[in-house]
Amino acid sequence: MNDLSLFALEGSHAWGEAVAARLGVALSHHEERGFEDGEHKLRPLENVRGREAFVLHSLYGDDRQGPDEKLCRLLFFIGALRDASAATVTAVVPYLAYARKDRKTKARDPVTTRYVAAMFEAVGADRVLTLDVHNLAAYQNAFRCRTDHLEATGLFAAHFARLLGGRPAAVVSPDAGGIKRAESFRLRLEKALGRPVAAAFAEKHRSEGVVSGDLIVGDVAGRVAIVLDDLIGTGTTIARTVAACRGLGAAEVYAAASHGLFVGNAAQVLGDAALTGIVVTDSVPPFRLPPGPAREKLTVLPTAPLFAEAIARIHAGGSLTELLEP
Repeated sequence: MNDLSLFALEGSHAWGEAVAARLGVALSHHEERGFEDGEHKLRPLENVRGREAFVLHSLYGDDRQGPDEKLCRLLFFIGALRDASAATVTAVVPYLAYARKDRKTKARDPVTTRYVAAMFEAVGADRVLTLDVHNLAAYQNAFRCRTDHLEATGLFAAHFARLLGGRPAAVVSPDAGGIKRAESFRLRLEKALGRPVAAAFAEKHRSEGVVSGDLIVGDVAGRVAIVLDDLIGTGTTIARTVAACRGLGAAEVYAAASHGLFVGNAAQVLGDAALTGIVVTDSVPPFRLPPGPAREKLTVLPTAPLFAEAIARIHAGGSLTELLEP
């Protein structure tokens, strides 16, 4: 690790410290300076010439910086590292902003994922490493630089294997588009449990922010249903799927998502007694969930070990394939 520089930008420092501790290195020093008019500059405070640089920054909006500013700061810092003659620069972005808008669904729609990819390429990023993007194919096709993609399914499988014990389970995708993600998790959970796990998916239609459809395809009766999605926003999709599973006789229903945004009325929507528990990763801290029923159901799984292993493999020229296999 002697020729590796690991940076964590403001807002992601605590998570960066956890990744650095797993790697057995110290975070590299940098400066983030704001100006009176709202502009800012970032620069490394250590020599990065000829070194492999990794920049850790999760691009969720919070009460200090929105996703736009976080993205802008990350891009500027990547550019500064390239100008300082870093050999390579990898952006480590657990939550990648704007990844949901990956295709045209209405006339004259933007394809924002592609625009974000172009900005990373313009400042000289060599690689982007992220966790559970909304549409993996769109992510891989949008970027011309190298991309790596991690999945939280292994973390969820280990957690639910301990939780389930000998009870029968079913993995439920909240829509047809998430079936591949749910199947990857189901296979991992089967391996962890050493027995079969049922599969199901829910009908879902979305138009102008309105979600409809309440059909469940698959057997959830008498089982612990685990509804898996890439993120939880307002919680309405999860709540509808939970209600449908309960209506078909599910014994308990859990929600699992890589990214817990918890925006809007999520606290009220997810506080319903029909939902047994919520499991997310720390890619987005659950700062929007106030004390109450929803917060009491919440379990947050750390991602630092997963990302540290990925960074170590990238630095050593190894493969990430084993991290994705069931």
